[in-house]
Parts: sequence; C-alpha cells; structure tokens
Amino acid sequence: MQIPTCPKRPTLLEKHGDKRTDHYFWLNERDHPEVLKYLESENRFSEAYFEDTKALEEEIYDEIVGRMDKNETSVPVLKDGYYYLQRYQDGGEYPIFSRSKEEHGEQEVLLDVNVLAEGQSYCAPGKLQVCPNDELLAYSADFVSRRLYTIYFKDLKSGELLSDEIPNTSGGFAWAKDGKTIFYTQKDEQTLRSYQIKKHVLGTAVDEDEVIFTEEDDTFIVSVGNSKSKDYIVIGSYSTVSSEIRVLPADLSKNDFEVICPRERDHEYSVFHFKNHFYILSNWKAKNFRLLKTKIDELDRSKWEEVIPHREDVLLEGLDVFEDHLVLDERKDGLTNFRVIQQSTGKEYYIDLMEESYMAYSGANASFDTTQFRFVFTSMKTPSTVFDFDLNTKEKVVKKQQKVVGGHNPDDYITKRVWVKARDGVKIPMSIVHHKDVKTDGHAPALLYGYGSYGHVVDPTFSIARLSLLQRGFVFAIAHIRGGEDLGRIWYEEGKLLKKMNTFTDFIDCGKSLVELGYADRNK
Repeated sequence: MQIPTCPKRPTLLEKHGDKRTDHYFWLNERDHPEVLKYLESENRFSEAYFEDTKALEEEIYDEIVGRMDKNETSVPVLKDGYYYLQRYQDGGEYPIFSRSKEEHGEQEVLLDVNVLAEGQSYCAPGKLQVCPNDELLAYSADFVSRRLYTIYFKDLKSGELLSDEIPNTSGGFAWAKDGKTIFYTQKDEQTLRSYQIKKHVLGTAVDEDEVIFTEEDDTFIVSVGNSKSKDYIVIGSYSTVSSEIRVLPADLSKNDFEVICPRERDHEYSVFHFKNHFYILSNWKAKNFRLLKTKIDELDRSKWEEVIPHREDVLLEGLDVFEDHLVLDERKDGLTNFRVIQQSTGKEYYIDLMEESYMAYSGANASFDTTQFRFVFTSMKTPSTVFDFDLNTKEKVVKKQQKVVGGHNPDDYITKRVWVKARDGVKIPMSIVHHKDVKTDGHAPALLYGYGSYGHVVDPTFSIARLSLLQRGFVFAIAHIRGGEDLGRIWYEEGKLLKKMNTFTDFIDCGKSLVELGYADRNK
C-alpha cells in the first residue's frame, strides 16, 4: 500500500502579533468527512503494515488478558458506617460499585456500570458519592468519549433515577450537608476547559442553576469537592504555576466562598481542614513546598504558622491528617517516603518501604479518628499491594495484593536503581527490571521508557502487560529524566522552556548507559 499523504491546507494564525502558517490546522475538525476519510486511510495502512505481526499480537493480547483476574475486587473502605468497594465479575467489562454494613456482608449495589453501558458505544463512569442523609446517590458518566460527563441522581430506596440530569460537566461535584444541594463543575463544550462552578438544588430546573464562580482566565481550570472533614465545599482554580482555593461551609451557613489566599504567579498551594485549622501545603518561599497551618478565622498569610520547613533535597507532595498523627508524602532521590508525626508528642519516624526501587502512595483514608493508615505499594516486580499500617504499633497488615492469574513470583525478577551521569554531569536515576535468567552481558534486547514533561513522575510500578516482554528475555527500564518532578521542583524546571533539551539528552544518555552497563544490545 502507498503511504497516505495528508493534504496541506495553509491556515494563517496570529497571536501576540506573531504570525505563523499551520498546514494541518484543518484536522482539528474531528467530525469533518475529509478528516475522517484521511484517518481511515492511516488506519488501513497501519493494519496492512503490521499484518505480519498479527498472530504475535493476538498471542500477546491473549496472554495479557489471561493474566487478569476477571473477578477483581477492591479492598472495602469504611466511610460513614458502610464498607464501600468496587468489583468486577466474569463476563463484565465494567465495574460494579456496592456497599455493605459489615466488611464482608451482603452487598447493596449502588451502580452496575455494565447495565449503564448497555446500548452505548462508549461508557466511562466518573465520580460517585452518596448524599449526607444517605437517601440519594449522585454519579457522573461520559457517553461521548470527550470527558464530558452528565451527572445523574438515584434514589437509593426505590432505585429510580430522578429527573434531574446535569450535562457538560467535568464529572466532579460536591454535596452540601442538606442532602439536596450540589455544586458542580461546568465545561466549555468547545475547549473542554472546566471554567465554571454552579449550584443545583434537586427538583429545580438545571438551566436555571445559579453560577457560583466563573474562571475568566483561560489559562486556569476549576474543580470542586468536599473537604475530608465534610465541613467545607472547596473550589480550586489551577494553572501551571498558580492556584487559588475558595471554601464555603457545607452547612450553607454562609452565602459566599472565602478565598484562602489570592492567586499570584509562582504560588501553588492546597488546603486540608482539621477542626479549627486549615493545613496548607504551599511553595510560597519554598520551591519544594512546606507545610503551614492557620486558624479557620485567620486566613491572612501573615498569620500562617510553619509546621514543616522547606528542604532543598525533599519534595513535599501530600498530606494525610488523623486525630493524633500527620502522615507526610515526601519524595527524596526520586522515591516516595511516608513520614509519620505524632501530634501530641512530636515524635516521628519513616515507614519502611522494603525495596530498592518502588512506588508507594496513600490509599483511601476517609476518617480522622483512627490509627490505621492505608497505603499502596508496588514495584516493577511486586504487584500492587494494599497495606493497613497502625500508626502507633507500626504493625503492617496486607489487605490485598493484585492477583496474577497463572501465578507470579517476584523473586523470579531483579530490579535495580542506577544513576546515570548525563553529558552535563548531572546524575539521572533509572529503574531497571528483568528476569533473573537474563544475562546482563550486553546481548539482551531492551526497551527504555521515559516521559519528562509537566512535572509528571513516571514511578516504577508493576505491569501485568509488561510480563509478556520480560518473559521473552527483555530488559525494561524507566529513565527518570528532567522535566518530571522526580527529584523535586528543580528537576521539572531543568527540563522546560529554554532547558527543554535536557529532557531529550537525558533520555539518550540513559539509553547509552544501558548498553555500557550490559543491560542492552546496541542493535536491539
């Protein structure tokens, strides 16, 4: 087959006095017959080009699917007197969301997405949340594959849907405490930017919903949610280098949202409510972020008190607040660590995370009044494992490990964390995994992966699909290149704008190092 040629149709674009010609601007009309015709020709060419590998593709696909547990079930999460979980059943492509009064009790199905998807060409569930009086379920779903979600309401006693339907949302929303008022995020249908927060009262016309906040700056997007305490509705406005948070008591005792800290360039922050304080994770005068707190009635930044200072070598990424403990999510040398601080005594320690190269993150921790901290651990050889950790006794209990049908022994694989010297002398971390029978003598085929943009971190996680590669003798490596945030905020800044070239040269240098260290054949 001939390689398809995309027609050039010059379009002159002008911005800030700068003019440029885009020959392919016409392709942005996704439903135009000529665009569809061109894309179909590309698809036909791809199918013909890869015809010789079709049998291998099907073999590997069957392997991957065959390793997946068709009856996968999440660990139950206790919230407001119910254990919530998500499960799959054999023959179903979509999850079933349910809850029970006992941890392993009879399940009440909240939403069966397999039923929701019937007759739809596409179906993606968004957020689910039961209202505070436990009478209604709100959930969002996208049926058009454009991340345009409609919010629906289900009566939990009758199982019937209410007539209220809210279209063109981001899928996010927050219940007020009255159980009949909901705040949601509206999207612009053309740009798909989340730009507006509205308030809907059940039983009223959706097209008359009150606009609570409009983000006029098109470089920002907005979100809305509930605080962990359920005492506040929280609106966030976010851009690449700035954020602004607004809060409103969830009992609607006030009419106007209050700004925690007005936006300013290069100030990003997030807010966590606990009793009469807000904890604030902020990069104000702290490139790698620090933790501060202030009383709920003293929001002026001059009143903020420092809890955890800034550190040059540690990125402070997150926080879980409990009645007597703070659990900080810190990243050092590219790896996550959980730092536990007992608030009553000031004593602290780090949770042991067992392997040389791994990923760990906080799980569902819905309650303040508990000493159980749930987290998830995984590495390139260890399937995703959910732990409950007692913050007082330090006892660690495995609640669940991802099942690999047919069996998987982590000891059959070797993982390594190496540091590669880039051409400018900077050391780049690289995570490596291979089967223990593979000889690292320079003859193995290797696949190197990296990203390095927007501060996104590619952590060394387990992959069922990757097993097909490893079992065929491949070495798999992740280059944690600049442009991500693996080694803190400076790592991101050293791979953007005029320093963007570092992202690409880091990746090349990691590839050369794989060969030099014997993990890869230069020709494979």
